[in-house]
Amino acid sequence: MKTVQHSVRLPAALDTALRALADRQGKTVYAMLRRCVKTGIDGQENPPVSRADDRELVAEVASMSTRLADVERMLDRTLHTACAAYCYARSAAMGGGKSDEVITAETQRAYDRQRAAAEERP
Repeated sequence: MKTVQHSVRLPAALDTALRALADRQGKTVYAMLRRCVKTGIDGQENPPVSRADDRELVAEVASMSTRLADVERMLDRTLHTACAAYCYARSAAMGGGKSDEVITAETQRAYDRQRAAAEERP
């Protein structure tokens, strides 16, 4: 590879940053300057994805978050319905006679137990 020499003047603050970076990475100042220039040119030739794509991703994540909240509400309601069906079926199998208030209280306790079990980490 043929090299070409360039003279570069850097502001003092940039020179200080360059020297500190070279020191941290165990390189000479010149090797670090070459690396910084190469990285800068690569960054200019291959710019990051446009901001429009970022906005689309954010909008899609927000949409997924909304849909996930809807699914969580439906699952919660389904769990409550399943608990109520279990309590009413259990009451009927045991001969009935329980009031709706008693079955409602049993349903809530069963629902609370299932929610607590779902929140436990294996």
